Amino acid sequence: QVQLVESGGGLVQAGGSLRLSCAASGRTFSNYVMGWFRQAPGKEREFVSAISRSGTNINYVDSVKGRFTISRDNAKTTVYLHTNSLKPADTSLYYCTAGSVMSRMTAGDEYDYWGQGTQVTVSS
Repeated sequence: QVQLVESGGGLVQAGGSLRLSCAASGRTFSNYVMGWFRQAPGKEREFVSAISRSGTNINYVDSVKGRFTISRDNAKTTVYLHTNSLKPADTSLYYCTAGSVMSRMTAGDEYDYWGQGTQVTVSS
């Protein structure tokens, strides 16, 4: 089992920034692809970003490219999502996820473990 605990969400004005963190425990962190998804009320879950085990392969959804940056610290077993230039459309519950056997880093159903989420609310 892998336990994932997100933090860093909050209320921010448009144009602001937040750093989301996801602390992992339970198994060898470096064995897992790590991802961030988000879901707003009444909307489907959306892929945001993912990072490979070594950190060399990174994906972003087009809507956050140039604004969000994913990173991981395998020594601290933590993955981060730096969010900049936030927009009201970024308002969502953000989930951290971990996957061991992955063919597509953007596919939510391929991940094995999910956190409880951290809320990001961007006011206009």
